[in-house]
Amino acid sequence: MTTRCGFVAIVGAPNAGKSTLLNKMTGAKLSIVSPKAQTTRFRVLGILMRGASQILLVDTPGIFRPRRKLDRAMVAAAWTGAQDADLAVLVVDARAGLTDEVRAIAETLAQGKRRIWLALNKTDLIAGPALLPLIDEVSKLLTLEHVFMVSARKGDGVEDLLDHLAAAIPEGPYLYPEDDLTDLPDRLLAAELVREQIFMQTHEEVPYAATAETESFVERPDGSVRIEVTIYVSRPGHKAILIGEKGSRVRSIGERARTELTRLLERPCHLFLNVKERAGWDEERARLRAIGLDEG
Repeated sequence: MTTRCGFVAIVGAPNAGKSTLLNKMTGAKLSIVSPKAQTTRFRVLGILMRGASQILLVDTPGIFRPRRKLDRAMVAAAWTGAQDADLAVLVVDARAGLTDEVRAIAETLAQGKRRIWLALNKTDLIAGPALLPLIDEVSKLLTLEHVFMVSARKGDGVEDLLDHLAAAIPEGPYLYPEDDLTDLPDRLLAAELVREQIFMQTHEEVPYAATAETESFVERPDGSVRIEVTIYVSRPGHKAILIGEKGSRVRSIGERARTELTRLLERPCHLFLNVKERAGWDEERARLRAIGLDEG
């Protein structure tokens, strides 16, 4: 039997729905999702078996104009993911259309030699005929091999996209065990699920001024795991918000993250959170490496 295996980069502007699409395609929550832009901070690999094909889906951070060292590292991770892939799927929010960010991404992709597919996302919210001018506009910026209309949230068009990807990736041996879902270490996954809850349960600037690092990940004799995660914030006010009255907010963040982590790891998880103020963490090389980013 001929097997296929290849890397597919999912690229696009912040909040285009890339992480939602990855999670829908793999059927597992591998990349954290929130209504806020720039949730994903580093490359996330989803491993998907489709017939005799192993599709290696690379979810990348949204590409935007960077300001901080953290931002530069995120954008560098996104472009590295696109450059290393066998093909790239440009995800565009059909409602937002051809924004300046999308135009800049398309123009950069056009300079490379990767095969480019276009996935118009959130098409369940837009009338079909209105999508044709958008496709035409994007097609003028770069050569598109295929165009797909999808709704990552509902799953519309996702199976068709997967079928085409399975047939399009190169012939070759599998690079990962067939039952693997991701190459993310469990300790990094734990920190990401905590950070997701920070995004979901706090507002405005707090999520962007916070990061989470797993300090301890210990296997226990009963099969459970004890995990300690430290949340770093930039300002004293952010620390107070995250802790909440009598610890209510950080307790809620921990409870929901633990529930999700227990489901993903398929074993009991004992999660303990600590919140520390550390001004300028987003400019520290060590902090960026700890959350899976190289310096940009």
